[in-house]
Amino acid sequence: MSSERRKPYPFDQIEPKWQAIWDERQIFHAPNPGEKNFDAAKPKFYVLDMFPYPSGAGLHVGHPEGYTATDIIARYKRMRGFNVLHPMGWDAFGLPAEQYAIKSGQHPAVTTRENVSKFKSQLKRIGFSYDWHREINTTDPRYFKWTQWIFLQIYNSWLNPKTNKAEPIKTYRGKNPDEVRLAYVADVLVNWCPELGTVLANEEVVDGKSEVGGFPVVRRPMRQWMLRITAYAERLIDELEGLDWPQGIKLLQRNWIGRSEGAEVDFKIDDKKIRIFTTRPDTLYGATYMVLAPEHSLVDLIVTEEQWPAVRDYREKTARKSDLERTELAKEKTGVFTGAYAINPVNDEKIPIWIADYVLLGYGTGAIMAVPAHDERDLEFARKFNLPIRQVVQPPGDEEPIGFVGDGVAINSPIIDGLPSREAIRKITAWLEERGLGKRAINYKLRDWLFSRQRYWGEPFPIVWEDGKHRALDESELPVVPPPLEDYKPTGTGEPPLAKAKDWIRYSKKAVRETNVMPQWAGSCWYYLRFCDSHNDKRFVSEKAEKYWMGGGKPGGVDLYVGGTEHAVLHLLYARFWHKVLFDLGYVSKPEPFQRLVNQGIILGEDNQKMSKSRGNIVNPDDVIEQYGADAFRCYEMFMGPLEQMKPWSMRGVEGIARFLARVWRLMMSENQAGQWELSPAVQEVDLTNPQRKILHATTKKVTDDIESLSFNTAISQMMIFVNAFTTAQTIPISAMQPFLVLLNPFAPHLSAELWEKLKLPGQITEQPWPGFDERFLVEDEVEIVIQMNGKVRDRMKMSIQASEEEIKNAALALPKIQELTSDKQIRRVVVIPKKLVNIVL
Repeated sequence: MSSERRKPYPFDQIEPKWQAIWDERQIFHAPNPGEKNFDAAKPKFYVLDMFPYPSGAGLHVGHPEGYTATDIIARYKRMRGFNVLHPMGWDAFGLPAEQYAIKSGQHPAVTTRENVSKFKSQLKRIGFSYDWHREINTTDPRYFKWTQWIFLQIYNSWLNPKTNKAEPIKTYRGKNPDEVRLAYVADVLVNWCPELGTVLANEEVVDGKSEVGGFPVVRRPMRQWMLRITAYAERLIDELEGLDWPQGIKLLQRNWIGRSEGAEVDFKIDDKKIRIFTTRPDTLYGATYMVLAPEHSLVDLIVTEEQWPAVRDYREKTARKSDLERTELAKEKTGVFTGAYAINPVNDEKIPIWIADYVLLGYGTGAIMAVPAHDERDLEFARKFNLPIRQVVQPPGDEEPIGFVGDGVAINSPIIDGLPSREAIRKITAWLEERGLGKRAINYKLRDWLFSRQRYWGEPFPIVWEDGKHRALDESELPVVPPPLEDYKPTGTGEPPLAKAKDWIRYSKKAVRETNVMPQWAGSCWYYLRFCDSHNDKRFVSEKAEKYWMGGGKPGGVDLYVGGTEHAVLHLLYARFWHKVLFDLGYVSKPEPFQRLVNQGIILGEDNQKMSKSRGNIVNPDDVIEQYGADAFRCYEMFMGPLEQMKPWSMRGVEGIARFLARVWRLMMSENQAGQWELSPAVQEVDLTNPQRKILHATTKKVTDDIESLSFNTAISQMMIFVNAFTTAQTIPISAMQPFLVLLNPFAPHLSAELWEKLKLPGQITEQPWPGFDERFLVEDEVEIVIQMNGKVRDRMKMSIQASEEEIKNAALALPKIQELTSDKQIRRVVVIPKKLVNIVL
């Protein structure tokens, strides 16, 4: 005898068997319009996972949560008669593979290939119904050729303010098209990590160090490629309205874009002027000092000689902080006086100019007028440095005026005294415009997208430089493939690793290639479109395939998009921006990529902490599947609780689900004396009893409704109730098991497919239509009646809901227990409350 624990049912044989069959027959391949076996009569449903970065660590149990949910939906929709597109691929460019290349010398492509192979085998073992024929990899030149092509469309476009749409750059009538291109070059302050040799996005910097490796990060100006996403800010806000997204995610997007209405105002500094943006021009009379971002170019021109050492030192300290650290509300305010003064345009008052790290160069104009009486940060700063505080807004009621930031009535402001705040804003803005001192303006917190990385492992730009000017390569020269290098280490000079490939850089006698690469975001901005037509080598997606899979009556093309909240802002924003440019240029048929968005909750370790190597609480799905099977793993992932909620993993919970699936197996299978499984003799072609018919239709309705609302945990609960109802039955009707197995299939596809075959039911279970239910069988035809004697419960009975009071009374008095209790007593009266109770008064 093997020492291995006997499995409750042979999932270790069943699951590989069905996975091989699905692979071999390509059961889940979705043909495109015009291809063999395409059924134009069916509606389409496009269900998509946020595709993963294939790390060396492989999957942990948190990753497949969303994948299991989308797989249930995909299998369900196929049975409902839809053409279902359910693909998977790899967002495979990224820093970890490059870091490994630096340490080991192994080309990142080799590392990526190994990681993808591991991820793919793990996903296949869970039994997901992906159309693997459409598999894509962002590092494949056949894919990134089109990433580069889309970049060229952006580069060769501008946003026409008259139409508020992107147009080819050739329609621009100005002198310098580079001033309006949607892709442009600028010197910008960046988070530079010398150790990694690359620029990092703000979200990749934690406490002044790189998220990967924990290396020091400094702020320094560098020439970078930028994408003019700010041109789309208004549309990115307004067009959220038609999308079926969680309100919280929409709010995050709106806040990130940060639309503010107000005024731009000019303050004079000797022969120069500085423009500020404010949402509260009605508080101009309360401006008692100005603050510039330490990096502001004007600082060098205005700082006095005696203040220069302090300014220089402060700038150096600021360069080591991330934007997040600088704007942290709880931190102590710091700053340095420049020695210069500005003139307030409304009262000609001289006010001192300071630099402080809480003002960012990238937001607004990089300069603010400080009104300490009515702004919390300005007030804290003014109190620390003993600067004047002047009230200019009278709050309603008895509120404390100093620190009041809401609407009130203007005071100490001659032009607008006595006016309510909103009216005061309109009047002072008009006054500024009349005198050329300012104008109405809309400002966005959103900054243009910094699109360069000083890395090797990314998409090279299809750009060359000649005589100090950039130009696009011809589309026929795509893809531009990164050259092989002897080592992948940073140059240490700020030049990207590609600068080492001297022969590759030399494009011609006069021209050199761009050596920056695109960020990892690039490949994930459009992958949902490539999935529609992943083998097309003539176009990034054919018109016919795009119109079909991205079609429908709503603004978004993907019908259901599931992923983690960590991508709630940037990935979604960037993908929407690229999509809108492609839409404006006529390459896609919809203005939005994703119609419905669902964010799955995080799965914590058994210790209720986030899973991580350092905590040692990571659970590998392979271990769970080895012990309990893929179907138990899938069902437990969905049974843990509502999809969107955070919840802890529990191996005991997996065990409970495994017992449920074993009960399903034993409902229809039994062991013979040789220990082999065979169809149970209890499974027969017999009619259903009324209670059995009722539980079958109730289960069908509940599971159907719950799948539609993504309430997978309660759907599984209902199927448990169904199995319990049949466990004690003498015979198991095939007419009940057949629809039940179809209901179970999206959740436990291997077990249900095997039992379908054992029952010798027609065709493949994956080809079956979804069962319907009849509301007539859900109606209660019997009710439980409580029998009381002198108000105390003595018995219960079932009666037809049609029974008359007389019938209920007679049935109650005929009960053996009641006859025994009343045999020697006089019944004074019997009170009947139909459908509820009978009270016998003695």
